[in-house]
Amino acid sequence: MSDTGARPIGVAVLGMGNVGTEVVRILTESADDIRSRVGAPVQVRGVAVRDAAKTRAGIDPALLTTDAAALVARDDVDIVVELVGGIEPARTLIRAALESGKSVITANKALMAVHAGELSEAAARHRVDLYFEAAVAGAIPVIRPLTQSLAGDSVNRVAGIVNGTTNYILSEMAETGADYHDVLAEAGRLGYAEADPTADVEGYDAAAKAAILASIAFHSRVTADDVHREGITDITPADLDAAAKFDCTVKLLAICERMTDADGAERISARVYPALIPLEHPLATVNGAFNAVVVESENAGRLMFYGQGAGGAPTAAAVMGDLVMAARNRVNGGRGPLESTYASLPIASIDEAQTRYYVSMRVADRPGVLAQVAGEFAKQGVSISAVRQEGAGEEARLIVVTHRATDRAQSETVAALEQMDSVIKVSSVLRLEGTND
Repeated sequence: MSDTGARPIGVAVLGMGNVGTEVVRILTESADDIRSRVGAPVQVRGVAVRDAAKTRAGIDPALLTTDAAALVARDDVDIVVELVGGIEPARTLIRAALESGKSVITANKALMAVHAGELSEAAARHRVDLYFEAAVAGAIPVIRPLTQSLAGDSVNRVAGIVNGTTNYILSEMAETGADYHDVLAEAGRLGYAEADPTADVEGYDAAAKAAILASIAFHSRVTADDVHREGITDITPADLDAAAKFDCTVKLLAICERMTDADGAERISARVYPALIPLEHPLATVNGAFNAVVVESENAGRLMFYGQGAGGAPTAAAVMGDLVMAARNRVNGGRGPLESTYASLPIASIDEAQTRYYVSMRVADRPGVLAQVAGEFAKQGVSISAVRQEGAGEEARLIVVTHRATDRAQSETVAALEQMDSVIKVSSVLRLEGTND
């Protein structure tokens, strides 16, 4: 692609953490290649930082500014790359950029999970691009396949491991038998967990990504508040040991699926929780801090996207992919796909979701207890698939794996079990995903 006489594309980078540093490095070191791909030079006009006096290796100090709003407003800026994170001031800065006719690239999952509709409308009004591939699963291309490659297909389900911190913790617990708190501490030492890991271990990060995936896959607006969320803090080595005995492992899954009732009415189920999955399932082999997303569509069937879900260089690679696309559109006068919300499907309650369940309980070890427990499942219409009993003496550990049932039926069953004299404690309830039973 020739760039003879082409006007340079000016880029403003907001934020210079690990990802921002990598983006600026790539733009500088690969300037010739990027110019050839885009059809015009792509030049960094400025980088907004908190402390402009801080020395940053390889960065021209003249590019640094603490006034992000002024940088966004500059006439020589065509594309704004937002890597600040959080809701504000990121939302205000992005809106200002879009409303002044500048395209925006963001990796901000928290913002897009709440304000994607508002920002997409602003991008459409002002005929500019809003790209956010890096907001879900780092370097793994998921957003673009859903919006473009599968645009002519009907997506039924998107499920995956979209948080590297929790996947590392669960993988280590399964492999070593260590306690959750010990592995979390090690994850912090290795840099896999933040000083405050709440967003990761309580599922907030995964829920934001699930909202983005569901919105795109099902052409409806889904926010983080629409996603049922559970974290991994209550998972024990005993749960992982029991899962292994059923030829399963435990992963924190983000699941978005299209639900159709008997009358043909469709709804969206979006949920995040730790779940057992069979060892033969492709997601079971995704270990460490890696991510993977499985997309199931009407015609393409099952597609799996796997790779590094976080980190400066991998996430910067996704940002750069968006940046090159936006810059090409600037040069050629085109635009990327707009937000698609034509379906406007309602969100289903978690009570309506159907899956299988793993229920672990401590019970009195005496004759007739198993029959009583099985009877309680039957009363709620929940069919039992497998039972395992461990221990002897006055107490035993009873593990029940069910066939598919609604979350409402399972919750009512557990509530009834907790009232039984023979059940000392219901220790753990986990879903079982990835089977056809």
